[in-house]
Amino acid sequence: MKVAIIQHEIRENNIEWNFQQLSSLIDKQPGADLYVLAETFATGFLAEGSTQNAAVEGRQIFDWMQQQTSRINAAIAGSVATVDAEGKLRNRLYFVRPDGTFDYYDKRHLFSYAGENKDYVAGDRRVVVEWCGVRFMLQVCYDLRFPVFVRNHKDYDAIIYVANWPKKRRDVWQTLLKARAIENQCFVVGVNIVGSDKNCDYVGDSVIIDAYGNAIAACTPGVVETAAAELDMEALKRFRKKFPVLDDADF
Repeated sequence: MKVAIIQHEIRENNIEWNFQQLSSLIDKQPGADLYVLAETFATGFLAEGSTQNAAVEGRQIFDWMQQQTSRINAAIAGSVATVDAEGKLRNRLYFVRPDGTFDYYDKRHLFSYAGENKDYVAGDRRVVVEWCGVRFMLQVCYDLRFPVFVRNHKDYDAIIYVANWPKKRRDVWQTLLKARAIENQCFVVGVNIVGSDKNCDYVGDSVIIDAYGNAIAACTPGVVETAAAELDMEALKRFRKKFPVLDDADF
């Protein structure tokens, strides 16, 4: 299957501009089965979240995702600051299919350094979704630093990490994405933003990595653009059979 990564800029408090930019970028990379957007792709990272705003905006953003998947006949993944049925604020990674069905993962590891844990509620579910014959583990930004939660129990083939990861820690982003691919013998899809906000600069470094740790698609650092790669499941199965790392893992 073909996965497209969308490395984009986010304008805070300008959801419609963000929608237009993303629609245009998606159209520049036609034919993918899955398009992956960044963390809180329509609003920017809101560590001090507003439940009232998130309730309205979260619904608006999710509706846009469903409209886009229907328009392009492909799935879209990206995270949204939203409110759950109990009125709790979540950083929720949606995986939306073109028929309107969806799954979601609530960010498990909240970024306490920026105060995300003060307003948001952490998820507790490990979520794997299947699409076009590939099983995807869903993860959000800070989750990348916690390998135990994402340990491959032979239940997935790829990990999706969506992020607002700052430029000053780009070496960590690059290193850990590669490590997660190698240690879990899987593909890793990492999507980050470019540009600046009041707190940080962002350079992107969005990438798709294979189970050997090799980048098979990458966006130019600092540039708004897309990239795509085919996830070769037959090659992954052969590698896992030939070099059975997961059989020898500590569970």
